[in-house]
Amino acid sequence: MSAESTPEPGIPESVVTGPRRGRGSRRTARGKGRRALRVTAWTAAGVVALGGVGAGYVYFKLNGNIRSVDIDQALGADRPGKAGNGSENILVLGSDTRSGSNRALGGGADDGSARSDTAMIVHVYQGHRRASVVSVPRDTLIDRPACTDTKGGSHPAASGVMFNSAYSTGGAACAVKTVESLTGLRMDHYLEVDFAGFQRLIDDLGGVPVTTTRAIADPQSHLDLKAGTHTLDGRQALGLVRTRHGVGDGSDLGRIQLQQAFVKALLGQVREVGVLTSPKKLYDLADTATKTVTTDSELGSVNALVDFADGLKGISSSRMTMVTMPVRYDPADPNRVLMQKDKAQLVWDALKNDRRIPRAATRGTATGEAKGVVSP
Repeated sequence: MSAESTPEPGIPESVVTGPRRGRGSRRTARGKGRRALRVTAWTAAGVVALGGVGAGYVYFKLNGNIRSVDIDQALGADRPGKAGNGSENILVLGSDTRSGSNRALGGGADDGSARSDTAMIVHVYQGHRRASVVSVPRDTLIDRPACTDTKGGSHPAASGVMFNSAYSTGGAACAVKTVESLTGLRMDHYLEVDFAGFQRLIDDLGGVPVTTTRAIADPQSHLDLKAGTHTLDGRQALGLVRTRHGVGDGSDLGRIQLQQAFVKALLGQVREVGVLTSPKKLYDLADTATKTVTTDSELGSVNALVDFADGLKGISSSRMTMVTMPVRYDPADPNRVLMQKDKAQLVWDALKNDRRIPRAATRGTATGEAKGVVSP
């Protein structure tokens, strides 16, 4: 299809797609006295489909695991309007908090600090049959707007600061405010996953198979993979989505390329693993997942997450477009990038109008030189 042709409304043509996978097994009939609860969450490495089962004690335990933040109250009415056509925008953050069980994984002191290590804007198109994912490099220099955090604290605007400073300054609410200021798009939902939870989640899934086209070695992220096919456990998967020195030019852009490839592999694994055939595996996965995610208040219950999941279950990796926000290297500092505003506006306009992202938006932008190193 040419760049000027018009796709079916609400079904944009993918710019980047992964290999097609067969559909997973259909859900088995529910056992007497028990109903299956399926939860889908889009996580730090991207998008993760999760599962849960139970009634009574199990339901309330899972419900009690979920942490939520009231983004709407913190941000008030001064926000972009909702689309109103059934499409949704979801901000997904992977946080690298240095506290608690994340201390060893974060690689720093237990100082209680946290940053948004991974940021993805997920646009679910009208009809919920396709999605586009836009990764935002954490090293992008931006003008951060003034914001109020969920505890009522005020934070002044700042110019020329790194994108991930929004989260470390004012948490989820300031991260959402910053993304809405950059894009002009309303973030309908917010999902956050931390290091330790991501690692446990991959282990509960039984690992995720990926293929590397060349060796990846990065002592800083504890990753050492030869070229070939591997089933990554939780620690290896975390190393892959965090490495920035093992491949490419050592930039955050190269890491994003690996993250996007891993997200597609993860989606395929979730669809094929057949967790619904094992109640114990299903419960273990749901228990880990609900302990791992922090959501906006609208998604802060098992029932809400189940409804959310039902709206996303038709989106496979082959129906997902994955791009990086158009950026260029900062001439003053090669370790930082600047948003290419004219090209980025093509992305935001496309999502605002629920259309596909045009190829011109990402042509000629900085990439980090790691594309194609990992495939599902």
